[in-house]
Amino acid sequence: MKKDTTSPAAFPQAEIGREMKGSDCVVECLIREGVDVVFAYPGGASQELHQSLARTDKIRVILPRHEQGGSFAAEGYARATGKVGVCMATSGPGATNLVSAIADAFMDSTPLVAITGQVFSKYIGKMAFQETDFYGMTLPIVKHSYLVLDAADLPRVFKEAFHLARSGRPGPVVIDIPKDVQQKKFTPVYPATVEFRSTYANAVFHAEDDQLKQVLALIGEAKRPVIYAGGGIISAAAHAELKAFAEKTNIPVATTLMGVGAFPETHPLSMQWFGMHGSAYGNWAVDQSDLLLAIGARFDDRITGDTKHFATQAKIVHIDIDASEHNKNKRVLLPIVSDVKFALTRLNELAKAAKFSAPDTAAWHAQIATWKKEHPFSYEESKHIVPQEAVKTLYELTKGDAIITTGVGQHQMWAAQFYRFNEPRRYISSLGLGAMGYGYPAAMGAKVACPDKQVIDIDGDGSFVMNIQELATCKIEKIAAKAMILNNQHLGMVVQWEDRFYGSVRGNTILGDETNVGSPDNLAGLYPDFVKIAEGFGVKGRRVHLKSELRAAIQEMLDHDGPYVLDIIVPYTEHVLPMIPAGKTVKDMLLK
Repeated sequence: MKKDTTSPAAFPQAEIGREMKGSDCVVECLIREGVDVVFAYPGGASQELHQSLARTDKIRVILPRHEQGGSFAAEGYARATGKVGVCMATSGPGATNLVSAIADAFMDSTPLVAITGQVFSKYIGKMAFQETDFYGMTLPIVKHSYLVLDAADLPRVFKEAFHLARSGRPGPVVIDIPKDVQQKKFTPVYPATVEFRSTYANAVFHAEDDQLKQVLALIGEAKRPVIYAGGGIISAAAHAELKAFAEKTNIPVATTLMGVGAFPETHPLSMQWFGMHGSAYGNWAVDQSDLLLAIGARFDDRITGDTKHFATQAKIVHIDIDASEHNKNKRVLLPIVSDVKFALTRLNELAKAAKFSAPDTAAWHAQIATWKKEHPFSYEESKHIVPQEAVKTLYELTKGDAIITTGVGQHQMWAAQFYRFNEPRRYISSLGLGAMGYGYPAAMGAKVACPDKQVIDIDGDGSFVMNIQELATCKIEKIAAKAMILNNQHLGMVVQWEDRFYGSVRGNTILGDETNVGSPDNLAGLYPDFVKIAEGFGVKGRRVHLKSELRAAIQEMLDHDGPYVLDIIVPYTEHVLPMIPAGKTVKDMLLK
C-alpha cells in the first residue's frame, strides 16, 4: 500500500502548509532548504515553476544563456560554498543539456539538485513533444532520481533530495516534475526529517577506535610515510583536522587535484598534488613510501597509473565514507569506512591521549627536500609570454587570495601547478569527467556565491568558446567573473599527446585557419577575436602578447569592477610537465 503523504501522522513533527499549486510548493521547499539562488532556463514544461519563482523575493533566479552553462554555474556555486547547487530546465532538450553537469557532479562528488519540467503525466511514454525519459537516462550518474507523479509527494521528495545531495559522499539528485503535477492544487505536508528504507542511506559512518589505533601503530613503525589526501577532505570540511594530524605525525602530504587546498601548499609538509601531471617529488614519495594513508580519495587512474605498480612498497590505509571505493581500484591493508572529519578528529584525540610521538623520519624528509629542490614545477623562459608565467603572475598579483576555476586542458594543469592554494574551495575544475566549457560558468556560479572574492577562470581558447555565451549572463546579472584565456590557437593537451605519441600529426586540433595559424608572431592570423566578442556582449576585454605588458594587463583585469576577458597570446609548443603517460608508472615519468 502506498504511504500516505498527505497526513501529518505520516511524518513526525510534520508541518501542514496552506493550499497551493505544486509549483508554489516547489518554491517553498527550496526556501525551506536554504536555497538562495537557482540557475534556471525556462520552457513550456517548466514555465509554472518560473511563474512561482517570480512571485518570491527569497530566491534569486539567474537566467543562463544555455542550460549547460547554468548547471556548471550551479556546480561552481556548490564547490565554492559546500552548499547544494540548484539548476533547473524544461523537458526534452532543456533537460538533456544538464546531463554533462550531472555526470560531472557525480564524478567529482558535488552536491547538486537538478529540477526538470516534464510533459503532462498522461503523455509520458508516448513520445510527446519535448519528452525524454530523463529519470531513466540519468540513473547511472546520480545518487538518486525522482519522477514525481503525485503533487503530495513533493515536500518529501525535496527533503530527501537535498539530504541525499549533501550527506555522506555528496552528489547529484534529479527531480523530474510533470506539468500537471506543477499545476495541481493541494495542501502540502512538510516533513521535519527524512527516512529511508535503506539502512545504508540512514547510517552515520564513524571509524572505531580500534581501527584508528591500528593506524597510529602503523605510523609508529613507518620510515617513509605519506598522506594521500583527496577531495573528501574538502567535502567533509576536514582541512583543519588534516593539518593538525600531519603536523602531529610529521607526515608529508600529497593531494589529488580534487584535494587541492585541503592542505596548505606553502606548508613545509606539502608536496602539492601528484598524479599524471603532478609534482615529481609527490609522485616519487608516494611510489617509495612504506605507509600510504589515503584519506577521502578514490585511487583514480590519473593518480595511480598502472595500479599493479602503484605504491608497491607501502602498507595502505584507506579512510573513506563510501565503502564501495574500498579495494575497487587498489587492494589495501586496512579499509576504514568513516566520515573523514570524524576519523581525523579522533586520530588527533587518540594520539594526544597516548602521548604519541612521531617516528624518526629525518632521512625521508631530507630525501623529499632534495627532490623538491632538484625538480620543482618549472618552465623555460621565452621571448614570448608562456602560459606558466601568466599563471605565476596572476598568483603574485592576487597574493593567492582568489578563487580559480578552469576549463579542461593544459591550462587546467598549469593553473594547479603555478598557483599555490592554501585554502579549500579555491581551485574549482572539472576533474573526473574533464568537461570542456566548465570554467567560465563555474566562475559565474562561484562569484555569485562569493561576491567579495576575486574569481578568475583560467581557460584555454578551445574550452572557453564552448560556453562563451555566459558572458551575456554575467553582464546582465552584474556578475564580475573574470576570464584569463591562455590562447594558443590549438587544443593544447591533445596537441601535446600528438607530439608525444602520434608523430606530431595534427588530427583536427588546430582551432584557427590552418593556412594562417595565429601565434604571438602572427597576430593577424588569430581567430576568433575574443576582445570583439566580449565587447559585443558589453564586456570589457583586452588582448596581450608582449611580456612587458602582462603584469599591467592582469592588474587591469583584477581592478575592473565587472566581468572581463583577458586574451593572452601564448605559443602552442609548450607541454605540461612532468607527465606520466596514461597507464604507465612513475618510472615512465617524462620530465622534459
